Amino acid sequence: MRAYDFAPLYRSTVGFDRLFSKLDTLGTAENTQSYPPYNIERTGENAYRITMAVAGFGESELSIESRENGLTVTGEKAEEKSEGSEFLYRGIAGRAFERRFQLAEHVEVKGATLKNGLLHIDLVRVIPEALKPRKIEIATANANARSIEATAA
Repeated sequence: MRAYDFAPLYRSTVGFDRLFSKLDTLGTAENTQSYPPYNIERTGENAYRITMAVAGFGESELSIESRENGLTVTGEKAEEKSEGSEFLYRGIAGRAFERRFQLAEHVEVKGATLKNGLLHIDLVRVIPEALKPRKIEIATANANARSIEATAA
């Protein structure tokens, strides 16, 4: 028996935990991209947070766009030119990136903060009243109710 790692199915979906929702896009380049690293966490029953490590990027160099059921985070770093010095080794990545996340229905971006090189994007699922479950009262049959019987003619 083989053991399958289903972690890739949950890496780019937020708001729903359906196991096979990402089967169609498993082999695409988007899912094999590893920069920048990120976490997706559930912070409440209907609240989520995406945390991305974007060290070296400022607020003006990052862009967050929410469209339909998708969230796109883009980072564009301006080329730094310093006179009188040269890099012997550059280990801090400053390359441009674009990371896309698929959001479940009714998941909205609540806000974003950048602190200590980490970009935190807070999400919340807002379920419309019409889609929320509701309790239906069961009426009891009245003892005085009359029944009408049909007769064959």
